[in-house]
This record gives sequence, structure tokens and C-alpha cells, in this order.
Amino acid sequence: MNACWNESGVTRVARLGCVATLAILAGACKADAPATPPPPEVRVVSVTAQPIANVIEVPGRLQAVRTAEVRARVDGIVQRRLYTEGTDVSEGQPLFAIDPRELRARLNSAEATLARAEATAANAKQDVTRYQGLVAQQALSQQEYDAAVARQRTADADVALARAQVDAARLSLSYTTVTAPIAGRAGRAEVTEGALVSAATATLMTKIEQIDPIYANFSQSSAEMLALRQRGAAGMQSLSGVPVRLVLEDGSVYPLVGRLNFLDLSVDQATGTTALRAEFRNPSRALLPGQFVRARIEAGVQASGVRLPQRAVTVTQQGASVMVVNAKNIVEARTVKVGPLTGDAWVIESGLEVGERVIVDGLQQVQPGKAVTVVTAPPKATPNAAADAPATAPER
Repeated sequence: MNACWNESGVTRVARLGCVATLAILAGACKADAPATPPPPEVRVVSVTAQPIANVIEVPGRLQAVRTAEVRARVDGIVQRRLYTEGTDVSEGQPLFAIDPRELRARLNSAEATLARAEATAANAKQDVTRYQGLVAQQALSQQEYDAAVARQRTADADVALARAQVDAARLSLSYTTVTAPIAGRAGRAEVTEGALVSAATATLMTKIEQIDPIYANFSQSSAEMLALRQRGAAGMQSLSGVPVRLVLEDGSVYPLVGRLNFLDLSVDQATGTTALRAEFRNPSRALLPGQFVRARIEAGVQASGVRLPQRAVTVTQQGASVMVVNAKNIVEARTVKVGPLTGDAWVIESGLEVGERVIVDGLQQVQPGKAVTVVTAPPKATPNAAADAPATAPER
């Protein structure tokens, strides 16, 4: 009996000890369990409507306002170059001297022919004057008198022909001094002293370009032009009053503002674009024909536009998106359509409503459908709409 009681008592004690140990362990585990982390903190901005300039940026090239190819108009040997290559020349300034001796001899010959024709005409006139009295006295037949009048008229015609030949010879002689047809910058000489130039082939001697003012030619897709008009881009219907700025190849902005002076009324069927042209003053000759530039056309102002900081917008090949916090502080992913990048902010064309809250800081910690703690970002000064400087919009 005692043995049996001792064995069962020990067993009961062992069991009670195990239960107590498990209870202690469970309490320790419960005490060490971590607490639920709080929602991540994010910084948001509220979407507001503000005036935004309708600025489009397109590539283009510069072109001289006027270009004149100086070509030979007579045959001859070039004697001298009379200008400095790459300098400005005035209209009528001598550029080249062609050997004039042959043409001067032709002029002398034409003048001699004119003198002989004038002498013959003078003699014919004297005959007519003398025959008039003889016809009145019936000492000369009317037929002979009429023949004398015909000879006078023929002589007068020979004089006119000889005079025209003299004028032509004198004009050809003047072409031996090649002058600038327009004022502008003369380029490199295409011929040297001793070269034979030909009027038949119109030998190119040099080229003059007028680069103050200067043109900037560019084009824009018809779809973008239509979108500008639909957004109420003031000035696109009329060429006057539409300012254009130039961005040079090194990224700097040309200080002088140009004006749009040509807008083609047709669309190129091959490219689907519309041709535009702007004119710029170029007093320092900093702009050169053929130079690649980017033109920023300030086509009016969008009265109720939306702008977001660049860091708030995620741009991929599939499009652009933002993270929006709803009224319950739950994150939602939102697809948006972006326009140009103005400074450090994207212009949002669609996808957001005024008053919505967009996350600008803390995007790495959030997930759609999760709660967040909202901190309002300080408002940023709105830039002047007319001074926006857009970059190229992303591919969509």
C-alpha cells in the first residue's frame, strides 16, 4: 500500500510541476511578444488648381533670314578677292575682281560701231533734207525721195541697235567687279585668284547670309497643336504676340525672346506635323544658321492647371502614377497623365481631382491598401506661369 501510494504521489507531483513550468513559459513568451508597429508616416500635398503656362518644347534648326549665292555673270579669270572671308559686308560692296580686258575691248568695239552708225544716220538725214527742196521744185522724183527717207530710218535703227550693244557691253564690263547683292555675313570664297569662272555654268563664288534677325524653323505634331487649342491656348490662332524662347545646345537659354511669325495651315502627310517659324534678333551673331536648338513656345495660360513635385510622380514605360491618401488615410495607387516638366514639378493633365492628397515623401514605406499617418507638406511658392521652363514630356 505504501509503495503504491508513494509511486502515484510522485507521479501526481511530477505532473503538477510540468503544468506549472508550462504556465511560466507561456507567460514569459507572452511578455516578450512585440507590439504591432504604428502606420508609417508620410508627407502629402493637396492638389490645387493654379494658372500654368501652356509651354511646348520642340527641336528645330536656325536659318538665315536671307541667303544669296554670289555667282559669276561673265566669263573670265579671277584677279583678286576684295573682301575678308567670314566678315559682314554691305549691299553693293565689291567682293571679287575679274579680268576686264576682253570685255573692255568689246565695249570699245561696240562704241566704234555706234559712232559709225551715227555718222551714217547723219548723212541720211542730210540727204532727206536736201531732197525735200528738190521734190518741191520737181527736180527729183518722189521715188528717190522716198528711198532717201527709208535710208534715214534704216540708219536710225542701226544707231539704236549699236547703242543697245554698247549698253550690253558696258553692263558685261560692270560684272567683272562682283558685288554683294545683299548685306550680311560673307562666307568662304569658293574660287581663288587665277580661277576661270563661267557665266554659262554660273560658277559659285561665295555665299552671303543675313543672320540679324535670324529664323528658327521647327515643327509640332498635329495632335499636340489640337490639344493646345482645346485647352484654350491663346495666341495660336494669331501669329502676333506668341513669344518663343531658345534653348541652345549647351542647355543655356538665349536671352532675347523671339516671336512666332509663321504657322503653316496644312499638315505634312508624311510626318503628321505642322511647320512653325520664329524670328529672333541676333545683334551679337551668337546664333548661326544650321545650329540645333530647342524652341519653347509660350502658347497662352491654362487657368486651372495641376502641378506636382517631381519626386511624387513615378514614371515608367507603362505610364505615370502617384500614391493618393483617401479620407480614411488608406493609400491608393492612381494612374495620371503628365505633361511637360516645369522646373522640378510635373504638370498633371488628368487623373487627379482638386483637394486630393498625394504622397511626396515616404513612398518607400507605403503599399496600396495600407494605412498611413499623414503629415502635410509645407506649401511651395507657385512659380510664375510665364517663366516656366519645361523639359521634354516622358514617352507615353
